[in-house]
Amino acid sequence: MPREKKEKTPEEKKFLVKIHPAYREIVAVSDLGLLGKRFEQENLQLEVNEHFYGGKDSKLLSEKQLLKLLREAEENDACFNFVGENSVSIALKAGLIEQSGIIKIQGIPHALALV
Repeated sequence: MPREKKEKTPEEKKFLVKIHPAYREIVAVSDLGLLGKRFEQENLQLEVNEHFYGGKDSKLLSEKQLLKLLREAEENDACFNFVGENSVSIALKAGLIEQSGIIKIQGIPHALALV
């Protein structure tokens, strides 16, 4: 008998986060399973590459840890880049983006925020 796929609780969801130092820090947040993938649709393309979202400087965070980091980064006037269903959902929850600011490329949500 096949096992039923269980919805992950907020504590089980993990997010890949990388902070790029700049005049205004850039916080890149991706759903864990998207790293290394490329999505194209019409004239749009999205590459979730190791350099921008992963690498040795990236962190694997829980939803609770990510929300704390986002609040701190927002206070420091950071810029944000979110990719993936869960990451974009957290950005909405944190009030960093609005529904109208989300695009989808091959069904993958992506949003930017300048606060």
